[in-house]
Amino acid sequence: MLNIAIVGMGNIGNTHARCYQANKNTKIAAVCDIIKEKADKAAAAYGATASYSVKEMLAGGVKIDAASMCTRGEENGGDHYKPTMELLGAGIPTLGEKPISNKISDARKMVALGKEKNVPYAIDLNHRFTPAAKRAKEWLEQGRLGDLNIINMTMWINNKAESAPWFHIRALHCHSFDVMRYFGGDVVKAQAFFKMGEGRKVCWSNLQANVLFENGVIGHLTGSYDAGGSYGLETLELVGSKGRVVINEACQKLTFYPRNSMQVESYDFLGNMMHFNETFATRIAAWVEDLIAKTPPDKISAKAEDALKVALIIEACIKSWKTNKIVAIGK
Repeated sequence: MLNIAIVGMGNIGNTHARCYQANKNTKIAAVCDIIKEKADKAAAAYGATASYSVKEMLAGGVKIDAASMCTRGEENGGDHYKPTMELLGAGIPTLGEKPISNKISDARKMVALGKEKNVPYAIDLNHRFTPAAKRAKEWLEQGRLGDLNIINMTMWINNKAESAPWFHIRALHCHSFDVMRYFGGDVVKAQAFFKMGEGRKVCWSNLQANVLFENGVIGHLTGSYDAGGSYGLETLELVGSKGRVVINEACQKLTFYPRNSMQVESYDFLGNMMHFNETFATRIAAWVEDLIAKTPPDKISAKAEDALKVALIIEACIKSWKTNKIVAIGK
C-alpha cells in the first residue's frame, strides 16, 4: 500500500484523490493547499492529514511514498515549479499536472532535479492512457500499418478563457502533442498559424500546426477553444503504407482501414472505457503500477522529460507564428 500526498486541492486535485481512493494499492495520507479551507475539507473527505505548504507537509512526520502535484497558476502551469522542486528535492516520486510548466526554464530545472535525485517524475498526460491508444500502438509496432507516413490530430473544446495570449496552446495541446509523440516519436520542426475567435481580444484560440518527426513522419494538429458540443473532443488519425487507424473521442471508437481491402475493423468502447473522464483513473493506475514495479525513472510512462519535449514543440509553434518561419525544436 502506497501512502499518497496530494498538493493542490482544487478540481484536479480532488479528481486525483478519487482515483487514488478507488485504487486498491494506494491510501491518501496527506493533502496540502495554501487555502486552509480547501486543505481542511479534503483532509476530512479523505481521512488524511492537512498541511498548508509543502514545507510544512514534509516536516509533519507523515509517511509519504509518492505525491500528485495539482496546483494551477498562469496558463495552468505557472504554480508548478516551487512545490515540484520541494517534493523532488525531498526524494518523493511525483506525478505532476499538465502542462509541466508554462516556462521552459522552470521545466528544465524540474526535469534535471528529478534526474539528479533519480526520483520517478511523471506528468498527467492522460489522453494516451486508453485501451484504444494501446491497441493502435500495438498494431503500429506489429507492422500492421506498414511504414507510418502521417499523423493527424484534432483536439478542441469550448473554453472562453482570455487570461493570456497562449493559454489555449499551452494548457490544452500538451495533450495533443503528447499523443502524437506517443505514436511518432520526437519532433524536430514545427510551423504554426493562429487565429483569435469571434469576440476575443487576448487568446489565440484557434490553431493549425504542422510538425516533422525525427523519423520523417509528418503530422498536423487542428486545435480550438471555440468548439465543443456536437463537434466532439478529439480525433487521431494514423496513416501508414498498409493501413490507416482512426481513434474517435480518445476511447470511444477505434477503426482500422486496410489499404488494399474494403474490410474495415472497428471497436466501440474497447476495454469498456466509455468516456474520456475515465482516463484519469487509468493514467494514475499506470503511475501506481510503475511505482510498485520499481520502474526506472527513465522508463516511467509519460515521464516529465516527455512533457518537456511537448513544451518545446509548443514554444516552437508560438515562435513560428511570431516569426513567420519553420522553427527547429530545441533540446
